[in-house]
Amino acid sequence: MGEDRKSGRFFVYINFTTFRLTDFPTFGLTTYLRAMSDKRVRVRFAPSPTGGLHLGGVRTALFNYLFAKKNNGDFILRIEDTDQTRYVEGAEQYIIDCLNWCGIPPDESPVNGGQYGPYRQSERKSLYRQYAEKLVMDGHAYYAFDTAEDLERHRKEVPNFQYGHAYRKSLRNSIALPQHEVDALLEAHTPHVIRLKVPEDRSVSFTDMIRGRVTFETNQVDDKVLLKADGMPTYHLAVVVDDYLMKITHAFRGEEWLPSAPVHLLLWDYLGWKADMPQWAHLPLILKPDGHGKLSKRDGARLGFPVYALDWADKATGIITEGFKGMGFLPQAFVNFLATLGWNDGTGQEVFSLDELMQKFSLERISKAGARFDFEKAKWYNAEWIKMQKAESLKPYVQQVLEDKATVINNEDYLLTVIDLIKDRCVLLTDFYVQAGYFFEAPAVYDLVSVKPKWTDEKTTFFKLFKDILAGGQLNAADMEAKFKALAEEKGLKTGDVMLPLRIMLVGGKFGPHVFDIAALLGNQETINRIDKALAEFAN
Repeated sequence: MGEDRKSGRFFVYINFTTFRLTDFPTFGLTTYLRAMSDKRVRVRFAPSPTGGLHLGGVRTALFNYLFAKKNNGDFILRIEDTDQTRYVEGAEQYIIDCLNWCGIPPDESPVNGGQYGPYRQSERKSLYRQYAEKLVMDGHAYYAFDTAEDLERHRKEVPNFQYGHAYRKSLRNSIALPQHEVDALLEAHTPHVIRLKVPEDRSVSFTDMIRGRVTFETNQVDDKVLLKADGMPTYHLAVVVDDYLMKITHAFRGEEWLPSAPVHLLLWDYLGWKADMPQWAHLPLILKPDGHGKLSKRDGARLGFPVYALDWADKATGIITEGFKGMGFLPQAFVNFLATLGWNDGTGQEVFSLDELMQKFSLERISKAGARFDFEKAKWYNAEWIKMQKAESLKPYVQQVLEDKATVINNEDYLLTVIDLIKDRCVLLTDFYVQAGYFFEAPAVYDLVSVKPKWTDEKTTFFKLFKDILAGGQLNAADMEAKFKALAEEKGLKTGDVMLPLRIMLVGGKFGPHVFDIAALLGNQETINRIDKALAEFAN
């Protein structure tokens, strides 16, 4: 136990959390201590609704989700929309849709709520000023009345200008100005911000769950704005206040946020919440395919791969940026791929279900180094997941792909048989149109270059005779192949010289599963019809 000398109250310290004795329920201190000895894990994903959700953000959400579920905890979605100038309509719903498509829905969010709401920072605006004002009263923050023009002038006059201990006393703020002038400015409602007063010559540090001990020198940190002139908090104040009030125990974010860590460490300390500060883990960057620099949307546009989970429609420009789903990825494959960007389980296993990821995920196996994006590897994952799916599971995806191409499907059992026959040949879901379309309609175009130069009257005669065999009764694939080869031998033709033309007659090109499996599934009469149609093309 300990005593707060200012208030005279006693506190009990449990699992790094502070509780007042008056907070204990009536069932007794011992029971309460036992109940609180293992604090529930609570993690949050806190994106800004400023556009499409980059796959790096989705990976952050995924790692949060996996950690929470492995530890029987809660995964919270918090929308950080304090910068209203960058707010994009539809972006919040897009974020929710991405998480749902990936199969990692939050336990608490703006949609399904919870006891720690609201879950949009813009709806929590009234909460933040009191904490900013407390920091001012305690001498850890100050009012700054500098205009945008004032700051721009200083930047031009002073190379590498930084609003901090070196210059704050010469600027227009409550540290430099006399108290009566500050009071007059505040009384006149003069626009101002509240800035953190970063101390000089101090080192601040924390233990990162991935990187170990990390230390910062405060002389390298500027006095960040905490509360903007419009009353909205900046990210720095809001993230600390919200993590505290929402009882967040662990915070995962990209390593690009490491430079903000000293500001947040000071805030947790100055607000008196240091004992409740979440454990932090700064995730490695997702790098460009060449390994040089962080992966960006421009890289995707330049190199022809998606960097978003779902298609993103920019309402301002009308431009639609294709995502992994639109390109033909299964959500299981996308999640599997993301999980292995910077993490592995140490066994060499590559293909994981979401349940397996939840069981095997551990912070110790997250790399400190950046993870290079490899789109070919992403496609490999997708192909593996397509192979593993039952036809029934793939049916809705394939139906959508075919219907988008105006393909008519009259028999769902037939479709399931087709899916089973060709799924091993598909890398993307969109491949099902090329690989399956000919099962539903005869090809309109043939690869004549592969046939016509070697076409002969003997081959025309061969296929007419083969049609007669087919007309004699329905054959399975093995019987059809046997009769086909026997006829070729009888007519003095090499099997390969007539096998390729048959494939092109049936599908239009040099692709697809075993040609007699195709013919048997099409049926004798449809095979005859396609031979008739193609012979006219080949003979001309």
